[in-house]
Amino acid sequence: MVKAYEEIIDFIAAGSAPSDVIAFQPSDTAKERVADLIHREKTGHLSPDEKAELDHYMQLEHLMRLVKARARKYIVNG
Repeated sequence: MVKAYEEIIDFIAAGSAPSDVIAFQPSDTAKERVADLIHREKTGHLSPDEKAELDHYMQLEHLMRLVKARARKYIVNG
């Protein structure tokens, strides 16, 4: 199974223009996976590996928010 956060890692690794960074959205599959992990975390049915996956995703999502904010500055100041 592909981890939900791997898309973000692949996107960053490929290198992107600021406009591409701003436009980036996780796939529906990744969004559904994260929603499922969050639901199962709330109900106490998350394995340690799934908890680690969710934690990694949340860290990368936070990072992407910061990157998107910085990318907007590059476009404005470009």
